[in-house]
Amino acid sequence: MIVVGLTGSIAMGKSEAANIFRSLGVPVFDSDAEVHRLYSRGGAAVAPIGKLFPAAIVDGAVDRRILAKVVLENPQALRLLESVVHPLVRSSKMDFLDECRIVGVKMVVLDIPLLFETGRENEVDVVVVVSAPPEIQRARALQRPGMTAEKLDQILMRQLPDAQKRANADYIVDTSRGIDDTATQLRAIVVALSKRSAGAKT
Repeated sequence: MIVVGLTGSIAMGKSEAANIFRSLGVPVFDSDAEVHRLYSRGGAAVAPIGKLFPAAIVDGAVDRRILAKVVLENPQALRLLESVVHPLVRSSKMDFLDECRIVGVKMVVLDIPLLFETGRENEVDVVVVVSAPPEIQRARALQRPGMTAEKLDQILMRQLPDAQKRANADYIVDTSRGIDDTATQLRAIVVALSKRSAGAKT
């Protein structure tokens, strides 16, 4: 089974790329979606985060906006948060991979925003980086609800520069020309990896 790591900086089109992979029949583990599940009422991260950051718990769930304000400007708080969340996400990821192997899936995608930043590139067989020119990235990001130029700059400071991600990628997908063009690029990657997987068995 080929494990593809899908990553890219904020507003580069990673979510759209993940959806395209799904439309091509490739199972995707979405780390962000898993975090949302862990943060929701009854989620495994609610209690430990509540002990660290009580103000971030609202109606039995983690309020991501409150939590972001706490950790964005406090590296120590961010490390504490990651020490809680990362092992939980990793456990869910391993369950996903085990299930896919059991049913004979040939290729899966792990959608991991901070793949390089958390040193997890060695956990995948292939790295796909979505990228776009910085002016397009910035315009997209600033269209998001609640996003400001200052907040965007803080987020970008925590992320590996796009140029370094591209330098470490096996495949680079340019998302600046629209979804159809992005889909064409991803389809070609899936075909190439499928051939590689078939070749490995012969």
